[in-house]
Amino acid sequence: MSPASVEMESVARDYCNLIETADPTDGCWLERMASILPRLHAAVAALGDASVMDHSMSPDLDARFELFAELREMLGNRDGYWMQFDVAQDGQSMSGSLADDLTDIYCELKHGLKLLAQEPNRALEDWRSGYHLHWGQHLLDAERHLYELKSRNQL
Repeated sequence: MSPASVEMESVARDYCNLIETADPTDGCWLERMASILPRLHAAVAALGDASVMDHSMSPDLDARFELFAELREMLGNRDGYWMQFDVAQDGQSMSGSLADDLTDIYCELKHGLKLLAQEPNRALEDWRSGYHLHWGQHLLDAERHLYELKSRNQL
């Protein structure tokens, strides 16, 4: 495996471990998340562009929703954020969700980690194509929202 592939696997494992050990009483969890997302961004960028826009992941929607609900509860009022197109001024209309972003990234990375042992090339290609087709936007949105929380001392 190339150094970029090794780094991607390492960051994916770190990210998934951070999600799997999320603890609502851990005051530093979001700070650790805010520091791992740029590493993840750099690692997936180092893999290069996807050669094929084909993606083999078929998510377990029940497990995905369960994780989303747990993260949303844990994040509380730090979950929702304004998207560029949001116009309403009440908190009820916020359409961005950090829990949704983190969940989608987790599902994509976990899928790749499961594939890695049997089909390493497929795992890397899925990470690349999935990033460009889907979870890259979640990564950007999560980084932006965590930056805003940090700047307001709300991590």
